[in-house]
Amino acid sequence: MKGDVEPVDQKKYLEDSSKPKCVRPLIEYQACVKRIEGDETREKHCTGQYFDYWHCIDRAVAPKLFDKLK
Repeated sequence: MKGDVEPVDQKKYLEDSSKPKCVRPLIEYQACVKRIEGDETREKHCTGQYFDYWHCIDRAVAPKLFDKLK
C-alpha cells in the first residue's frame, strides 16, 4: 500500500517553517515595496530585497532538505 501514498513536498513545509528566521529580510522587502508604491515610472524595484529574503530561506532550508533526500 505504500506505493499508493502521494509523496509530500518537504521543501514547501521546510520553507514555511523557516520563514520566521528570515523576518529582517522580509521587513526590508515590505518596506521597499511600500516605498516605491507610488512610482509611476516603474523604474524602481525591490528585486534585491526579494532575492535577499528568499536567499535567507534557502540557506535555512538546504541542510534540512538534503538530509531528507538522502
